[in-house]
Amino acid sequence: MTAVELPAVPRVLIAEADPWSRDLLKQVLLNVRCDARLDLCADGQEAMSLLGEVPYDLAIVDWELPGVDGLNVLRSVRQRKRNPPLPFILMSSRNDSASVREALPLAPTAYLAKPLNMESLTERLQGLLLNAGQEVFCEVPALAPGMTLSVFLERRREQADGAPLMTDVQVAVKRSLHPNGLDLKLLEEEIRTDPQITAVLIAAANSAAQHHGAAVQTLAQALHRLGTGQSMNLILGLALKRSARLSDPCLADYAERYWGLSLHTAEYARTLARLLDLDQERCYCAGMLHRLGDLALLRCLQEWKQAGGELDELEEVGDALAEFGAAYGSALRTRWRLPLELRELIASVYQLGGGVYSREALVMNMAAQMARLTEHEGVEELAKSRTARLLKIGLPELMRMRK
Repeated sequence: MTAVELPAVPRVLIAEADPWSRDLLKQVLLNVRCDARLDLCADGQEAMSLLGEVPYDLAIVDWELPGVDGLNVLRSVRQRKRNPPLPFILMSSRNDSASVREALPLAPTAYLAKPLNMESLTERLQGLLLNAGQEVFCEVPALAPGMTLSVFLERRREQADGAPLMTDVQVAVKRSLHPNGLDLKLLEEEIRTDPQITAVLIAAANSAAQHHGAAVQTLAQALHRLGTGQSMNLILGLALKRSARLSDPCLADYAERYWGLSLHTAEYARTLARLLDLDQERCYCAGMLHRLGDLALLRCLQEWKQAGGELDELEEVGDALAEFGAAYGSALRTRWRLPLELRELIASVYQLGGGVYSREALVMNMAAQMARLTEHEGVEELAKSRTARLLKIGLPELMRMRK
């Protein structure tokens, strides 16, 4: 590895086509140097343009970029004969010896096979971006003068990172490991109750970079498509994000309640789907994800407090959830491009609307109604509802489910 004299604040280019892998690289890098200035791009031509204009201190580039591939990006960088040479990490899903030999004459600082080894990548970045014994501390940026909570939440809606984690991902991964590697079935059991992990893995499995046909709509399908390495990387990467866990007691209490509602809805939906011979796992996932927006909003409220904002926890939290919770959920599901069929099931939790709807949509609507019942309320009224009539389920079935 070539030693370089680092500036006070390093500037780094990350060129990766897949948005989820790009975000993972960003989080790993910021975990090493939280003060780094990052430029992100998704194709080789833009990477070459940026490298020609900006004096970067490090480039992290995927070989399989669209347009100009990463190897040719590296070739153009080396032809400029910069002194000292630009540190350049080349990533690739090609781990055969012929590909490695093709890249070596261009002297990449590192050649990393995908899916990436997170520990190895972190060590590489520490060696390139930190001087011996150096520690970097970054304060949370303060709010702009005059910023109000309503404006803050409106602006954060389209950039929110999603819900807080409700699962300890380090423990989940550790419990899923066996001598031969990661067991996807065990991992699914460990993380299936976490809305954020479920949503991110489904979204990542449906990204264009996966080059597959039918849309993934369940956690099990997502894990199978992504494979052990990428699944583990994405899950561990979520824990690196700011406010990944809610530390504020009041907000954490709200999150537990919404999470509990998601769990109950998901379990009722799975039981109903099993009873009616429908897709159990798809209904379970829809139930698990239907409060994603409320949870994401609570995470943004913690960011508001960390940035110095004041919050009346008894009044303003409830008002914010009522005003922005649904909009946050809709924005996330759209931005993450969750499959339309899954989004329609989630929407049916709240209302069925007019027209023709599937039996699975009816299941979701009934499951949500059951999850919202208090412990002192019976299911008699639900048994008389239009949803129950359409599903052709009666009081005995609903009473057995309630028990």
